[in-house]
Amino acid sequence: MDKTKQAKTLDDVIPREDFQRLLTIIREVKFGTVTLVIQDGKVVQIDKLEKIRFK
Repeated sequence: MDKTKQAKTLDDVIPREDFQRLLTIIREVKFGTVTLVIQDGKVVQIDKLEKIRFK
């Protein structure tokens, strides 16, 4: 990757408000996946797939 395009801070990759939203999503998911979609070194989408497990 070209070093001139590398993110320098967290805010260059994902806005602080969206990062907080990501942390909330991670805490809430008991079983499943959280996927980040990245374009040009920036997070552009967060997908959450939650599974419900039966005993």
